[in-house]
Amino acid sequence: MDYQHIRLERSPADVATITLDRPETLNALSGAMVDELRNAVKETGRCGARCLLLTGAGRGFSSGADLASGGGLPADAGAALEQHFNPLIEAMFALPIPIVAAVNGPAAGAGCSLALAADIVVASRSAYFLQAFVNIGLIPDAGATWLLPRLAGRARALEMMLLGERISAERAEAWGLISRVVEDEALASEAVALATRVAQGPTVALGLIRRLARDAEQLPLSEALAAERVAQRTAGETQDFRAAVMAFLQKQQPRFEGR
Repeated sequence: MDYQHIRLERSPADVATITLDRPETLNALSGAMVDELRNAVKETGRCGARCLLLTGAGRGFSSGADLASGGGLPADAGAALEQHFNPLIEAMFALPIPIVAAVNGPAAGAGCSLALAADIVVASRSAYFLQAFVNIGLIPDAGATWLLPRLAGRARALEMMLLGERISAERAEAWGLISRVVEDEALASEAVALATRVAQGPTVALGLIRRLARDAEQLPLSEALAAERVAQRTAGETQDFRAAVMAFLQKQQPRFEGR
């Protein structure tokens, strides 16, 4: 599929990279761009990639929803969520492989939600995260009200959403919003290294881990234990598990094939 607002590339290391590619707007998210993102995420799940790397071209990850291209105030500010943003976030969570996000510069509004929906988030030291909705009289969206309390806790999530202030990369790491902070010049190489490492892992087990971690916060202990039981049976039936056990017995490093 040809894309106009994003780039989708596949590396020999089984990493699929989606790059938001509207640098002249700080990768502002138009409806068309969000639809391309959703299609690219689904394509990634079908193409045999074992990890998805998500990043932005130019000086920032994403400045959020593209308010300039809407042609005036919308009659229904929630319509774009139903038509574009919500299906994208659901597609990301349904993906059976891990997602790594590399955040350079601002990740604001829906762009912040997009970044934090990844499983591993690495940010450059100059990056920042911003829930700017309150500054224009709107509520955080694209999953922000679900994601932020789970990542940072209720108090910090409410501070971020109610005050609409920038959260530096260092503070985001301290709050548990992201995984790590690196120097600006090291971001690309660090993100690729992380994505490549994940792509070389036991793909089925990794997909099960991301799903269990997401679902466990809504389940009582007994149901979480039952879900682990079902997932462990699935993981135990993979070729990767059998090969890794043999490698362990032979005192060798396992080589996972993703099956």
